[in-house]
Amino acid sequence: MKLYDGGRAPNPRRVRVFLAEKGIEVPLVPVDMGALAHKSDEVTARNPLQRLPILELDDGTVLTETVAICRYFEELYPEPALFGSDALGKARVEMWQRRMEFHLLMPVAQAFRHIHPAMKEWEVPQVAAWGEANKPKAVDFLRLLDEHLADSEFAVGDSLSIADITGMIAIDFMKPARIELPGELANVRRWYAAMKARPSADA
Repeated sequence: MKLYDGGRAPNPRRVRVFLAEKGIEVPLVPVDMGALAHKSDEVTARNPLQRLPILELDDGTVLTETVAICRYFEELYPEPALFGSDALGKARVEMWQRRMEFHLLMPVAQAFRHIHPAMKEWEVPQVAAWGEANKPKAVDFLRLLDEHLADSEFAVGDSLSIADITGMIAIDFMKPARIELPGELANVRRWYAAMKARPSADA
């Protein structure tokens, strides 16, 4: 088993943090995305979408897509449960995972890809207006999240889940996307500080 990894890019980081929370070690194959190595023949043969991460099993089976890879490991190693423990818990984790992904990480990614000069060769065409339009979308969601976290330690109650991992990494990604975390969002800031203090945050 080996994990094709893209360094500090958000999706590879999500898998590494997830594995760290599980206490699972998987051999990494570093891929230099800055040098566009994710477009190499080696990566393309495993994922024609040329995206990372990629998990290759010992029998040659390939899994792509961040959450799919995490779900695979959740089934192999169910504790600690990062996708919820019962029917309602799993549904709530799925709900908040999708919210974090679609309403926070995605707008942040669009802002970064369409504004940052380093992405000019990646995002063709690079549409600055679209990048700017996504900034307030991310901030609006953070205000909703702040209200939710007033009564919740984590995204789903008092247990860490993949939704929290996605949210933390999305906020990390706000700096290169040139989005400022509003100072008045005290609950988000408390939750984010707690996430960053976990050893897994450095994975």
